[in-house]
Amino acid sequence: MTEHSQLPAVPIDPLADAWEAAWTGVRPFALCCTPDVHYEDPLTSEPLDGLAALERHAERLRAGFPDLRVERTAERLATPTHACIPWRLAGTHRGDTGPLTATGRFVVVHGLHYVELDGELIRRARGFFDLYETGVQLGTLPARGGFGEAALLMLRGFGLRARG
Repeated sequence: MTEHSQLPAVPIDPLADAWEAAWTGVRPFALCCTPDVHYEDPLTSEPLDGLAALERHAERLRAGFPDLRVERTAERLATPTHACIPWRLAGTHRGDTGPLTATGRFVVVHGLHYVELDGELIRRARGFFDLYETGVQLGTLPARGGFGEAALLMLRGFGLRARG
């Protein structure tokens, strides 16, 4: 049996705290990201490049959820070059977000950002969360397991799911 080498753990909490604060507008993204930051998540149709594009994306989110909170949900993990930042977003959909008018519904979304580091700043970030579940909470998509979900899957060409 060989001994596995481990990468040293890196203190990520101050950077992750600044990242989460930037999403709520408490701090600017410039405090936690490189000027040429590259970002994508399920809501971006194309990757975003630069601080201004990332800030516009976050502003749309804050406009749709004016009481937006982003909170730590688990231990953040980091190496010298990459980190994983798990989070929980909570807020009430009170403002229009693109084509979706305000629903007035409170949502809780769990997700994570996988980030590439450049020294003590984030150079690249990719967000992961369940966009379908978010749509269910907003009332724009049918709940899982029902006829509505089956109909959507059939329309998309996925067929019916077996139950049991």
